[in-house]
Amino acid sequence: MVDWILDRIGEVEDVEEVHLVTNAKFAPAFRAWAPAGVSVHDDGTTSEDDRLGAIGDIAFVDLVGDDLLVIAGDNLFDFSLRDFVEFWRAKGRASAVALYDVGDLELARKYGIVELREDDRIVGFVEKPEEPPSTLAATATYVFHRDHVALVRRYLDEGSSPDQPGRFVAWLQAREPVYGYRFEGEWLDIGDHEQLREADERAKSWQSRREAGTKEARAAD
Repeated sequence: MVDWILDRIGEVEDVEEVHLVTNAKFAPAFRAWAPAGVSVHDDGTTSEDDRLGAIGDIAFVDLVGDDLLVIAGDNLFDFSLRDFVEFWRAKGRASAVALYDVGDLELARKYGIVELREDDRIVGFVEKPEEPPSTLAATATYVFHRDHVALVRRYLDEGSSPDQPGRFVAWLQAREPVYGYRFEGEWLDIGDHEQLREADERAKSWQSRREAGTKEARAAD
C-alpha cells in the first residue's frame, strides 16, 4: 500500500521530498525498503501508551516553512494527487482535504464528515457524528499551506488531541480557509484484517490495469 501511495505521489511534480514517519518497531523494516528520495523517521515510540499520534508525528518531523502533502499509510485511493494539488493551488492561501461521498448517512457515522459552502470551502467538520450533516467523508489525504503547517505546534500546545489528522482540520477550518476536494473513483480506509485483504487485492487490480494501459499506449505509439 505504501508503494502504491508513493507511485501516486510521483505524479506530483512539485513534491521535493518524501518523509515517512513510523515507530521504533517498524523503522528498520521501512529503512530497508525505502527507495531513493524517501526519508524514514523513527519517532521513538514503542507502544500505544507513548505513541505521538498522527498530528504529533507531523510536528516531530518539523517541516515548518514548506507546503505539506499529508497521506495516511492506511489510506487506499485511485484518484489523481496531481489534480488534487492543482485544486488546492487554485485556492490561494488555503489548505485542502480530499473528500469521498460515502452516499449513506448510516455509513457516514463512521467517518469525519464535512459541510461545504458552494465554493467548496469547509464550514463544518465533525468526527463520527450521530446525525451526519452530509455524506462527505474526509479521507486521510491533505495539502496544508505552509502558513498552516506552522499552526500545528500551536494546536498541540493548546492541549488538542495529537491523534487523527482530521481533528487538526476541524480546528483549522474554524480559523483559516480549508477547502474540500470531492473526488470520484474508489477509496478504502483500512480498519481491520478483512479490509486490508480487500485493499491488497484492489491495489493489485488497479496496478494491473495501469500497467495494461501503459502497454497499450506504447503499442499505439
